[in-house]
Formats: sequence, structure tokens, C-alpha cells
Amino acid sequence: MRRISIQLSEEERKTLDYFRQKGIHHARQNNRAHILAALDRKVPDQHIKDVLGVSAMVIWRTRAAYHEKGLDFALNDAARPGAPRKYDTPAAAEVAALACGPPPSGAKRWTIKLLVEAARQRPGMASITRESLRQLLKKTS
Repeated sequence: MRRISIQLSEEERKTLDYFRQKGIHHARQNNRAHILAALDRKVPDQHIKDVLGVSAMVIWRTRAAYHEKGLDFALNDAARPGAPRKYDTPAAAEVAALACGPPPSGAKRWTIKLLVEAARQRPGMASITRESLRQLLKKTS
């Protein structure tokens, strides 16, 4: 793995100093700022690892991110959008209304199993799982 040197501009150095001096950033951002400042001063990777307690891979990724897309990309985490919600607010309201209603005949009260069976009868909820239903109920209570 060939080491690529980093040359920061004066403005980038000021940004890194701001990150390193203020205590308002996440620890990961502070570590990345320290790594980039050390790489700019030509500090050996081994010394950075020893002082900051990070792995060689963290140093390599920070260096690569800086070269790929610049300082902001190297300091901040990329957005992780996650999976879209499968059941929206009307579905949650429908499940809550079902749970608040009378239980099915032969049962004293609603159980999660009975709620899942009843919810699967509704349109758009044929594949709802026990855990999804539990989480919907937890958020609506």
C-alpha cells in the first residue's frame, strides 16, 4: 500500500484547528481531524496509531476520503438513509384501533399472536410480522 502525502491548504488547516479545539464535534470527527493534521505534518502512521489509538485502516480510509472528495467528506460520515418504512402512520393507527377494540370471540384479551392474525386480514398488511406489529404498538402507546 503506497502512502500518498497530504498537503492541506491554509483554510483547511484552520478548519481542522477549529475541529480540534472545540468540543462540539463527535469523537470520530475529532480523530479524523487529528489524523489529517498529523498527516499534513508528515507524522508517521505508526506514531498516529499509538497516540490516537486508531487502526491503520482508519488512517488509510481518512487519507483516501480526503483525496477522493476533500476535507468535508473526510471529516463527516456519509448519510445512511436506511430502509423505508414498510407500514405508515395509517397502518399504525389501524393496528392501535384494532388492539383497543373488543377481542375476538373465545379470547379474554388481545395477544400479539391474535393481533398479528387479525392484522394480516387487513389490506396491505398480509405480510406483517409479530415484531413489526409490536413496534407499531410500542410507538403508538
